[in-house]
Amino acid sequence: MNLPIETIVPDGQLIKQVQYNCDVSDARDHGIYSMCSLVLKLRNLYKWETGGQPWTEPESSVLLDWIEAREQYWEDISERQFRPITVDGRSCAPDDVDSVNGKTNSRPLFYGAGHGRSMKAIFFLAEVRERLTVENCPVVLLGREHAREMESPFAMVQEGQVIIRTDPLRFFLYDHLQELRSSCRSSFRFFLNSYGLLNDGGLDQQRLADVLDEMATRELDLFIYHELGELLETSLKSETLQQMIGRFPGSIIEFVCRAVRDVLADTHPQGVLSHILQEKKPSTLALYVSFVDGLRQELFPELGSAWKELLERKNWNELEQARLDCRERTQRLARKIDDIARKAEGQKDKEVQKLFNDVVLVPLGLEIPEL
Repeated sequence: MNLPIETIVPDGQLIKQVQYNCDVSDARDHGIYSMCSLVLKLRNLYKWETGGQPWTEPESSVLLDWIEAREQYWEDISERQFRPITVDGRSCAPDDVDSVNGKTNSRPLFYGAGHGRSMKAIFFLAEVRERLTVENCPVVLLGREHAREMESPFAMVQEGQVIIRTDPLRFFLYDHLQELRSSCRSSFRFFLNSYGLLNDGGLDQQRLADVLDEMATRELDLFIYHELGELLETSLKSETLQQMIGRFPGSIIEFVCRAVRDVLADTHPQGVLSHILQEKKPSTLALYVSFVDGLRQELFPELGSAWKELLERKNWNELEQARLDCRERTQRLARKIDDIARKAEGQKDKEVQKLFNDVVLVPLGLEIPEL
């Protein structure tokens, strides 16, 4: 069901209920972020609340006053519980997305709920822009948002559907390009060239503002197929992921488990790398390579040479071999993590941490110093 924006009459009471839970989530768990990350997320939240674009920067004094007021508000509500959501006279638990959205999923406003980094609660309410079927999986593209918390993941899986939030995606792409604008990485500069964004060797900011929406649309498959890979991936059990993250939130254990899941999703036969290989879109591969850093780069060392082979010789074959090699190795790692999760019941946290350290981290060169 795709309704034009002008036909949608937002339910003010529903928006207030969802936004309240978003605010409580932020009040409870904003401490999971570093100071730099927190300021960036607050800045983007301010832009959203005031109708700003990714490239419009608020006056520093205005933003600082707003942040101070927000922090005071958080202090007032940090001990409160999430409230039920009332829809059609029925009271629904905040995580009961099926009841809020309706069994037919045909409401013009889409409600989302889940958990993000360190199990922070995620809530949002957005207008449905389009419903698709990709690889026999339902995909929902969302447009204008009426309620959100500051994490605002732009892509997720919910109740067997891939959800893409196009407004947070715009902000993510803009911030990602700003973060890497001084980078000399060939993948990043190739991607900028694909959209005519290089001007005298630097990022053309006006051009970026002009083409951001086009870029988000043309590169949408990158994010859809990553989530499809997550939806279809079975090598790392979802129960294992929830158990390990829930027990060790914000730790190296959480970050490694999430990186393993991401790499498995991307290397899945129906995941993003297989799709890129099928479509042979160099710009999309360049953007993907620019995302892969940190732990994912450690898990996928073959990607760099595969990109170089494509760049220098237009040879896509090495990328497929890199995908297969990485997938086989990461599946073995996933089995080790599943085994640790099975053994963890009844064990003390220190014992589980030591086992994870010895079996997973040490072979990756990521030993926990204090153990």
